Amino acid sequence: MQLQCPIPKLDFDIITLGHGSGGLLTNKLLDSGVFHLFKNEHLQQRHDGAILELPGKTAFTTDSFVISPIFFPGGTIGELAVNGTVNDLAMCGAIPKYLSLSFILEEGLKMTDFWEILVAIKWASEMANVQIVTGDTKVVERGKGDKIFINTTGVGQVHDRAKISVKNIKAGDKIIVSDSIATHGVAIMSVREGIEFETAIKSDTRGLNHIVSKLLDDFGEDIHLLKDPTRGGVATVLNEITRDRNLGVEIVHKHLPIEREVDALCEILGLDPLYVANEGIFIAVVDAEVSEKVLEALQKMEHCSNASIIGEVVENHPKQVVLTSAIGGKRIVNMLVGEQLPRIC
Repeated sequence: MQLQCPIPKLDFDIITLGHGSGGLLTNKLLDSGVFHLFKNEHLQQRHDGAILELPGKTAFTTDSFVISPIFFPGGTIGELAVNGTVNDLAMCGAIPKYLSLSFILEEGLKMTDFWEILVAIKWASEMANVQIVTGDTKVVERGKGDKIFINTTGVGQVHDRAKISVKNIKAGDKIIVSDSIATHGVAIMSVREGIEFETAIKSDTRGLNHIVSKLLDDFGEDIHLLKDPTRGGVATVLNEITRDRNLGVEIVHKHLPIEREVDALCEILGLDPLYVANEGIFIAVVDAEVSEKVLEALQKMEHCSNASIIGEVVENHPKQVVLTSAIGGKRIVNMLVGEQLPRIC
């Protein structure tokens, strides 16, 4: 965490049902927390919504976050909520501008925990250069939730050069991963259910909008598709591409960027890194003629030093993803069936 905000003096140590009543306690909670931390011209109007002006095409997305645990190596549910929604907008080729922020709080949640999450949200929104402009807070009885759930909705302005669509993908396009895979899911597993490892692995949760915006500035319509491989991981995104475009995908195992420690823990836990969730990387499908330039540009950016071309789109074996192993064998990488890592976002 790179932001320090001292917790204000509060009348209660925990969230109570009264904090969701809409009355005095609700107002005290919002005044000392949300309105104090996220002060801006839109939020301070305290309307039931926000009135915004955006020129050109507008991107719109919504997401809910129910991760367990709510504090994990490298982050909290707070910055995860902001980064996840910011990244969904970025994958549309949009520049994120505004977020709504809604909480479902469970009776008994510690006020200090709620404050730490609010501070994480403030830090992540400042890093992404987005404003919290409206929201909502509800409280449920003890045992009816799991400490805190967060819903965010994002609005952004589509980049002038963005032409992001699965319809633009063609055979020969190269597939680029922006950085190491599987880090977030392994970080969550390292603390869940009392499973702990002597490891420095941290979640890769971060906003990707600045990176994507720079790529669109430089390469525009040559970037055919952007996807963040969250639930279901890289394998699911690639299978969605083959299904939606009726083409095949071929990837090479030795080109997959994965930290040695993450790979080792996946093996211990019986996990395939291709299916493990990520929160701070994206997959780009780009025209083959610019792929090396895109890769070079990415590798010069912060948090993208391990970017790699992992494969390409092909006409062969439509609707299938085929991986070439380290020893030269081939196997089909199917879409994830069931739930490999519950509640990772």
